[in-house]
Amino acid sequence: MTDLPLSDWRARLAEAEARLNDVVLGQSRTIRLLLLSALCRGHVLLAGDVGTGKTTLLRAMARALGGPYARVEGTVDLLPTDLIYAAHIAEDGRPRIEPGPVLEQGEDLAVFFFNEINRARPQVHALLLRLMAERSLTAFRREWHFPHLQVFADRNQIERDETFELPAAARDRFLMEISVEAPETADDRMALAFDPRFHDTTRLISDVVPGVLPYRGLNDLAQAIQTGTHTSPALQRYVYDLCQIIRDPHDLKIEGADTARLIRGGLSPRGMQYLVRAARACAWAEGRDAVLPQDVRAVFVPVMAHRIFLTPAHEPRRDTLVPALIEAAFARVPVPAA
Repeated sequence: MTDLPLSDWRARLAEAEARLNDVVLGQSRTIRLLLLSALCRGHVLLAGDVGTGKTTLLRAMARALGGPYARVEGTVDLLPTDLIYAAHIAEDGRPRIEPGPVLEQGEDLAVFFFNEINRARPQVHALLLRLMAERSLTAFRREWHFPHLQVFADRNQIERDETFELPAAARDRFLMEISVEAPETADDRMALAFDPRFHDTTRLISDVVPGVLPYRGLNDLAQAIQTGTHTSPALQRYVYDLCQIIRDPHDLKIEGADTARLIRGGLSPRGMQYLVRAARACAWAEGRDAVLPQDVRAVFVPVMAHRIFLTPAHEPRRDTLVPALIEAAFARVPVPAA
């Protein structure tokens, strides 16, 4: 099932998208972005308020990918070693060391879900950083490699007590950071409140076909998408110019901001690489073999916004300034002709 032709993969992608939208209402954009991340083999961080369906969506996504799955809850007392091993006293009274959540499924681990990641301490983030960057770690006197691993994490934006902001290096390892809002339509909100189907999330998630996007084939699929989806010289220049003007926005006009002193850093070569990967996946998902400017714009915010670092004077207004900066860049950089 892992050597499917590209046309079959597209059909499976459409089926997964339909099933996920049936399970989690009002999150069609987030679902599309999650599926694109799977096509890119990139990690994803969901950020949003409590009760917007982040955990349900990530559990459903893990079921769609199939394969071994592990989960850990972020807590203030979580230690890096808690991810690797668990110590306990056996029935015979002797201490035992068992593999922790990262290792208990072996090197075939497909999905690692870190719930409320901002409750974990920086030491835990450091271990996770290596796992995400290299898909490997050292434990029990050997090197472990996880070729199929995709990390999903969520954090809630409301509570600040006993939480730790993710460092820039850790956030940069996420292909996308996606903001999850409550469903916009009254019909979706009413259904979530009154339809008993949505009250039992475990049963609800069982409606997703396990492995509809078989995880073992995604690495080869991602490679085929990247090599078979083209970018014209004009499109390449468009991406470059967008990133450059955001790195140095002194010519842009943003209300209430000194654009000459707005940016502290960000939009690294890795960020541009991730943007191109995501745009190619977006084009392929739409049935095209060439990237268009609309593909770049569709993924620009979730791929790049968390890689824009503002100066301390502007950081408190990040939620308004970063979107305004991106919109100003879109308005300034000419869109290449088709």
